[in-house]
Amino acid sequence: MGVVKERNVLGGPLEECGTDPLTGFYRDGCCQTGPEDYGLHTICAVVTAEFLAHQKSIGNDLSTARREFSFPGLVPGDRWCVTAVNWLRAHRDGAAALVVLASTHERTLDVVPLETLREHAVDVPAGPGDLTI
Repeated sequence: MGVVKERNVLGGPLEECGTDPLTGFYRDGCCQTGPEDYGLHTICAVVTAEFLAHQKSIGNDLSTARREFSFPGLVPGDRWCVTAVNWLRAHRDGAAALVVLASTHERTLDVVPLETLREHAVDVPAGPGDLTI
């Protein structure tokens, strides 16, 4: 029997979210999750300045580098696996980041409805300079 692969919110195989910077709870480029991921870092977000400012305002500073955690700090256009709860809070506050559905883990649906994610869905081009918002 083969290994069961992680699934995305669309029911397909979970695709890579980002490697520059290297994201994921396990820092493997994917929004995989497991029992030790209490925050449920399952949404592949394309962060915006508004989302980063919102996160900082709720005590989740994603823009400041933290070398001790090998965290480079994010800039608008970066792809990052964010927690479902914090993303939902940003959505409710009108500051949700864009979402790459094929790279967002199915466990996200335990917290955020698919319809809500679809409102912020985006196809991400190869480079952040090509992103049209």
